[in-house]
Amino acid sequence: MKELIEKVNNNLEKFMDIKYPENIFKSMKYTVMLPGKRLRPIMCLEACRIFGGNQEDAMPVACAIEMLHAQSLIHDDLPCMDNDDFRRGKASNHKVFGEAVAVLAGDALLSYAPQLIIEKSVNLSDETKLKVLLEYTKTAGAYGLIAGQVSDIESEGWGKYMDINSDDELVTKKATLEFIHTHKTADLFRLALKAGAIIARATDEQLQEMDTLAQKFGIAFQIYDDILDEISTFEELGKTVGKDKNSNKLTYTSLYGLEEARNKFNSLFDEIHDIIGKYNSVILESILGDMKKKLDK
Repeated sequence: MKELIEKVNNNLEKFMDIKYPENIFKSMKYTVMLPGKRLRPIMCLEACRIFGGNQEDAMPVACAIEMLHAQSLIHDDLPCMDNDDFRRGKASNHKVFGEAVAVLAGDALLSYAPQLIIEKSVNLSDETKLKVLLEYTKTAGAYGLIAGQVSDIESEGWGKYMDINSDDELVTKKATLEFIHTHKTADLFRLALKAGAIIARATDEQLQEMDTLAQKFGIAFQIYDDILDEISTFEELGKTVGKDKNSNKLTYTSLYGLEEARNKFNSLFDEIHDIIGKYNSVILESILGDMKKKLDK
């Protein structure tokens, strides 16, 4: 993991030159290079390795996925969205560069990432690039991250379990919660695993299994994040703790309660573990195991 994180960081640094006008490039680079586990690019590289591909061929795509993730974080933290002043233990982008530049930095990353895939993926065929770019655009747009963000905004104030007055309302909230986090969270993991598999020329059946794995992992990751939002400190989480609960947001812990959220995570953990076991991936096992250890403390 440490070796892969270092490789991803070195390549991100290489791809993120500061040019004129400097402020926009500094803003883009600021969030991209914030310290993190680089889960999405690492999962892209690991999926490529699993199916017999060359990880170096997948590196520009992996870095582009991290840039798309950074874009989503910049916009998610804006006052008109989740209004958070901190990200990964540092000031949010708009707190450093102002709202206007932060919005533009997100927009710039959204377009620079596919440019990177096209220009730097020199060992990939045009057909492979096109397949990866289709997955990227679906994830980045109104069918993916944006769909999740809009649904999240529209469901603000839905977070109190005691506000549920009927079975129909409970069903609606459960479906809405699943939709939000399928698109806000799981879709980026789906992009990562599927893109790596596409680069390695995985079969349609293997791509489908990566999609299933990523969907389950994404929901488990969101449940994990919702639980940590209630039990962690700022130092551990790197962002404002308890903000979702205080804002009455619809989360797995607000809808199901802390204990049932843990049970739901553990059930998904077993399902994910079974899929990973087929591929003998120490990296994916490590990522999953680290989440489990944190929740079991």
